[in-house]
Order: sequence, then structure tokens, then C-alpha cells
Amino acid sequence: MVDGLLQVEGGRPLNGEITVRGAKNLVPKAMVAALLGTTPSVLGNVPLIRDVEVVSGLLTLHGVQVDYDQAAGILHLDPSRVEAAHVADIDAHAGSSRIPILFCGPLLHRLGEAFIPDLGGCRIGDRPIDFHLDILRSFGAVVDKLEAGIRLTAPDGLRGTVIELPYPSVGATEQTLLTAVRADGRTELRGAAVEPEIMDLVDVLQKMGAIISVDTDRTIHIEGVEELAGYRHTALPDRIETASWASAALATGGDVFVHGAHQSHMTTFLNIFRKVGGAFDVRDDGIRFYHPGGDLRSIVVETNVHPGFMTDWQQPLVVALTQADGVSIVHETVYENRFGFTKALCKMGAAIQVYRECLGGTACRFGQRNFYHSAVISGPTPLRGADIVVPDLRGGFSHLIAALAAQGTSRVEGINLIDRGYEHFMSKLGSLDAKVTRLA
Repeated sequence: MVDGLLQVEGGRPLNGEITVRGAKNLVPKAMVAALLGTTPSVLGNVPLIRDVEVVSGLLTLHGVQVDYDQAAGILHLDPSRVEAAHVADIDAHAGSSRIPILFCGPLLHRLGEAFIPDLGGCRIGDRPIDFHLDILRSFGAVVDKLEAGIRLTAPDGLRGTVIELPYPSVGATEQTLLTAVRADGRTELRGAAVEPEIMDLVDVLQKMGAIISVDTDRTIHIEGVEELAGYRHTALPDRIETASWASAALATGGDVFVHGAHQSHMTTFLNIFRKVGGAFDVRDDGIRFYHPGGDLRSIVVETNVHPGFMTDWQQPLVVALTQADGVSIVHETVYENRFGFTKALCKMGAAIQVYRECLGGTACRFGQRNFYHSAVISGPTPLRGADIVVPDLRGGFSHLIAALAAQGTSRVEGINLIDRGYEHFMSKLGSLDAKVTRLA
């Protein structure tokens, strides 16, 4: 059965205006944080994406009253009647989402137990949940692996601890924050991720009554408190979606104004966008991204944790780099298996080679582990329409950009994955004069 099929008539510049709302990498986590409060929370700038639906379902299963005004993008979350959900229900609603692992800390505080099913998610690299479980164990959680999933209990409550991350993992940082804020005593997290979405989650928790400080050396200190209240918060805009539409404008020779985009969250991307030959205008209500004419320029770029070039930015950018003059090098240092999407681009006419070596930058943790984590893109190469299958969320949107830039007709299968992180992407394509038809 085809899981979402889109026909794209390519070779047309994207022109027009779209709006981005709250970040996919923040909104579901802020929703989970509402479990920690004793009073209702209100979250604004919420996009209508699959992850929000999944978390809304899981919260409802656990007794949280969820009211979502989709038009206004406002969520009301009332956790006053939190209760344990049935294992089968959790499994059915979670699907392939990895969000349930972040429910554990809050549920252990509220109920003394938590259950998570087998977890899925985008297949872009090694994301073992054992890392999360080790963090929860360090707080005092008892972990029992069952046939249907994992059950956690906290017979003696959760206690503050010291955690040192070997790598600034976003998920591990979120797990620690959501667990530590109500743990007994102090928690020190060393080597933490400090992405804008993490700092927005810190803002949410502080509004609830948490005591959190962040040092310049990536150390976060959390003083546990006995009780947290609800919050009122407006989510920061999605910088990944913003960069995706910016890259689409560049690859198609178009002009796209992204309402809601913030310059301060996009600094590193904007620098690279300009170096490649793109142009942008920053306004109070958003950013205009456009191709100013002339040849695009090849570059060398390396992904990294914030404030470096975000890993989720590289896939859409690679499509634009196929149209740049010369040889570009992209060194991926965050996820080890993120260049699988380039096979479809090569099928469409791109000249991309992937390598195990660390190219174009310093050696990274994947250099001796036999992973294809560097890409060399030679251009410009004309792209032609083809039948392609979406591999994951960000790779899928990159395939869509390639289809839009290519001459001829493409059929893109599996676009339902894109719904996980891009709100109303079909209507947005229509507003940008794209010629697309959903076939299934």
C-alpha cells in the first residue's frame, strides 16, 4: 500500500509567502512538561503536525485534558487527573514516535511508575534508548524490560544526581531536565546540549517554578522542587522548517518569505546561505530568502551541535549544492547515517559521492567507525524527474525539494512522513506556485 504519493511537475521557481509556527523539536517536549504541573498549562504557536497528535493522544490516555485550537495554534493542557494508561493503548498511539521515552521522568514523579513501548523514529543513526534508561537509573528509577516494552518504577522516589554526557545529546538533555526538576536534591548535567529548543524548554520549566541555571561550559544545574505549577508559553519558531523552505527557494531559483522566522535562531545557517550565493532580507515578522541570480558557489560545511551548523539543515542544503559551481564537501558529525537520501538525488542526475573519511574538517567520532558520513557534491548538474521513495522526515523534504527543482515529472512516495514535521506543507506548496498533486 502506497503511504502517501505526490506527483510533482518540477522546474518552476517557488515564489510567495508561507508561515512557520512552533518548533517540532520543542512543542512535544513542552507538552510533556505539562505533566509535571499541578495546574493547567497553555502553549501557543503550536503547529498541526503528527508529533503533536501523538503526544496529545498519549497525554489524553494518561488523564490529561487536551484542548487544541488548531486555527489559533493554542493548546490547553489540564493534568489534574493524571492516571496510568493501559499498555496496549500506549503502544497503539505511540506508533513510531520516540516521544514516550520522555514521559518517564514526569510519570515517575506523578504516578510512581511509567511504561514505554518499543520505540521507532527516523532511521538516521544510532539512537539507543539505553542511554535514556541509564539516566533514569541514575535518578533512582528501577527498569524492568518486558515483552511489550519497558516498565519503570521509583520505589524510593527520584533523587538528584550528577550526569556527564559523552556527547551533547539533545534527547539526553531533555530527559535530564524533565526528570531533575522535581527530583529530591540537586542535579548537575555536564556536557549538555544548549540548542535554542533546549533553552526554550528551560524557559517553560522555569515558568512552572523550576530552578535551573546554565553555565557557559555546557553545565546545567537543577535544584529539585516539591511542586510545579502550569505555564503559559509561546513556542519559538521552527528553524529547521525555515531552513528547508530557504533551501527550496535557492534550489529552484525562487523567492520565499517565511513569516515567523527569527534571525537569532538562524545565524549559522544564514552565513552559509549567503556564502553559497543566496540572499535574504530580515524583517520584524520574518525572513525573505531568494536566489539573486548568477551562479551558486561551492562550499565546505561541517555539521555540529549548537551553535554549529545544524544536522537537520544539511539535507535540504545538499539539494541546493547540486546546483553550485564546483565541488562542495559536507561533513556530518552528529548522525552517522544521514546521507542515505543522496541515492535518490543521484538517480535524478546529481553527482554525489559519500565517504567514510572525515572530509573538509577536523576528525570526528565517526572517522574510525566505518560510517559513510562525508559527502562530495560536484556541480552544477541538472536534475531530472524520477520516481523516489521518502526515507525519513528531513531526507523526505529534501527529495521533495529535488523534485521541485528537477525538469520533468517526479512521483514521490511516502510523503506522509513529512507530515511529522511540516505543518500544512501541501497548502504551503500551493501558495508558492508549486505544481503538485497528491495521488494517494
